[in-house]
Amino acid sequence: MSFSRLWTIARLELLQRVRTVSWYVLLGVFAVVLLGVTALAFLAYGGWGPGGPGVYSVVVLVTLLLILLVSPTLSGNSINGDRDAATLAPVQVTLATTGEILLGKFVAAWITGLAFALVAAPFLVISTLTGEVNPWAIVTSLAILVVETGVISGIGVALSGIIARPLFSVAATYLVVAALAVGTLVGFGLIGSAIASEGVSHTRQAAYNQQGNPECTDGSSNCYGDVDKMVCEDWVTTTYRVPRFDYVWWMLSANPFVILGDATPTRFDSSGNPDDMFGWLKTSVRSAQIPPELEQTWDECDPANYQNLYSGSSDYRTPEEIISETVPSWFVGLGVQLALTALLLWWAWARTRTPARTLPPGTRIA
Repeated sequence: MSFSRLWTIARLELLQRVRTVSWYVLLGVFAVVLLGVTALAFLAYGGWGPGGPGVYSVVVLVTLLLILLVSPTLSGNSINGDRDAATLAPVQVTLATTGEILLGKFVAAWITGLAFALVAAPFLVISTLTGEVNPWAIVTSLAILVVETGVISGIGVALSGIIARPLFSVAATYLVVAALAVGTLVGFGLIGSAIASEGVSHTRQAAYNQQGNPECTDGSSNCYGDVDKMVCEDWVTTTYRVPRFDYVWWMLSANPFVILGDATPTRFDSSGNPDDMFGWLKTSVRSAQIPPELEQTWDECDPANYQNLYSGSSDYRTPEEIISETVPSWFVGLGVQLALTALLLWWAWARTRTPARTLPPGTRIA
């Protein structure tokens, strides 16, 4: 494989995009959207102290969202589009191999996606200059953003080599992206709810009179909190469905936003709460790993309930405790994405290589 030939193909692909006016219009729209998001993020975090970490995380997450929306259009027709335009066959008869053509177009699509990420650079710098942004969070989040851009670009280029029609390949790329970004979340919710377990709740209430005062064994009405004098009702047992998201939390590991949030290091305030959206996203995903309580008991006549009520003790876990008690999954999801991209690129190479034994009906070869 020749790096010179590979870069020549990538450069030609990039020059075709740069010459179009729509390219600059799309970059301008991208910048306007990020400007509005940054302004709103500063307003949202302004009342909660220094907004640097929060604003930075919001801008990165929105940048990833916009790249997921734009990249399939830019990469989903790179190979079959050239075939329809009769520009692929002249390249295939040169010294460039099928692998060089495929990888060259992949590199061009990746650079194109990174150009949109570059538009977000000024807004990321502004949020960073406000202070208190974790340097490791910057390095990690930007690295994941670059890799995710490459994954989406690779999927688009691969599908453009597998599917003969550009329209269908672009649509298929959007479907794969939707499956990763939305389908994992939908599957997680539906399957987790479908395999719900049965929960049991035992409750016992204190008896109250018509005036709303507790009934007391001595006939008074001011014995609330004195369990020896309170009159208690019978125990009531109820059952209910408890979704078991702890069985399917792994489905979220391949979600691009989950990978970004889970991989980024988190800092916490004095109350154990994250200082950015990455941390809150990580907390939400990690919470699904914790098995739910299937049996609960509440006894209004139990002295322990009053002790917990007045002492403030409870089973509440802070986000910092949840993250420390659970395991990361971002590297598994990223590995699945990379394996999927590599498999699709190999399939595209097999479909694009020459000489070809068979071609799809209606495929243009010159």
